[in-house]
Amino acid sequence: MISVQLARQLREAGLEWKPGPGDRFAIPDRDLDEDVFVLSNMTIEVHTLPEGRVIGFNGTTEWALDDVELDEALWLPREDQLRELLGATFQTLRRTGAGWEADITLLGESRTFGAATVEEAYAAALLHLLAAAGL
Repeated sequence: MISVQLARQLREAGLEWKPGPGDRFAIPDRDLDEDVFVLSNMTIEVHTLPEGRVIGFNGTTEWALDDVELDEALWLPREDQLRELLGATFQTLRRTGAGWEADITLLGESRTFGAATVEEAYAAALLHLLAAAGL
């Protein structure tokens, strides 16, 4: 799983979250930085209200958290989601002695992004794509 810091970088670079079941997210800056939540049709759902979209915590009894604004939540994309976001630019993934390398090709230029985990390598490549798109 990517870190909250890396997820923030992706959001700041322009990555938009369209919440769906199974998505993981954190709620940073509310003493919940270390907790990871998962959207589920049973307990945590996205609700569209007149005021905007919120993430509702249905049936939560452990602590008083009914809902949070969508922009307060920070998406922690999974490996498969990151790979999908790379789209046709993604070429290969390989294991190295230091971790993993993801290769992408953008406008005929090949680039390699290395990291300790697959998710981090994909995220680094995605940050490059977002920067190249100028979002």
